[in-house]
Amino acid sequence: MSPRTLELTDRLYDYLLAVSLREPAILQELRAVTARHSAARMQIAPEQGQFIALLVQLLGVQRAIEIGTFTGYSTLCVALAMPEQGEIIACDINANDTAIAQEFWQRAGVDHKITLQIAPALTTLNRLLAAGRAGDFDFAFIDADKKNYTHYFDRCCELVRPGGLIAIDNVLWYGRVADLANQESATEAIREFNARLHGDPRVDLSLVPIGDGLTLARRRG
Repeated sequence: MSPRTLELTDRLYDYLLAVSLREPAILQELRAVTARHSAARMQIAPEQGQFIALLVQLLGVQRAIEIGTFTGYSTLCVALAMPEQGEIIACDINANDTAIAQEFWQRAGVDHKITLQIAPALTTLNRLLAAGRAGDFDFAFIDADKKNYTHYFDRCCELVRPGGLIAIDNVLWYGRVADLANQESATEAIREFNARLHGDPRVDLSLVPIGDGLTLARRRG
C-alpha cells in the first residue's frame, strides 16, 4: 500500500502501457496520424482513452456529449464502447481537424453514432437545452478552451441525467496549477474551475491523476 499516488517514471509508464493498454489498431493509427499534427499535445493519452471507454461501458452509456473533438481519438474511444444505437454529440469549431476524425470514425464503422457540430460549443449546448434535452445524456467529456470550462460544466450539469458522469480533462494542466507564480490565463482558469468544482453541491467528485488530470463528476439526483 501507499499513502499517496505513485509518481510514474518513464520506465514505469512504459510498463503500465505494456500490461494494461489494449488499443485497437484503428486507434493506434489515428494516434500516429495525430502525432504528426502541429497541436499533437491536444491528443489524450491512450491509457486515458481506455479508462474513459471503461467508464462508458460500466455506466451503460447510450447518449454522450463531447466538447472538444480535435482529430477524434476520444470520440472514437467512446463510440467503440457504446452500443450500436448509441449517440454522441461532438462539438468543435475546427473543420480541418475534425475531417481527420470523420475519416477514422467511418473506417471504424461508428460514424452513424456521431453527430458532429461545427460551431461554438456553448451554441450547441444551449440549442440542446432549448430542444428539451435536459437530463437526456448519460456522459459528457469536456476537453476544450479552458476559459469556458465553467460554462461548459454548468450546461452539462443540466444536460446529463442524475447519476450520469461528466469527465473534465487537463485539470492538472501540466502541473502549472500548483505553481502559484504561474499567472497565465489558462492556468488561472483551470485553478478557478477546480476550486469552484470542489465546492459544487451538485456533484460527487474525484480528480484522477491520469493523463493531464481527469476530474470525474457524478451528477447527484
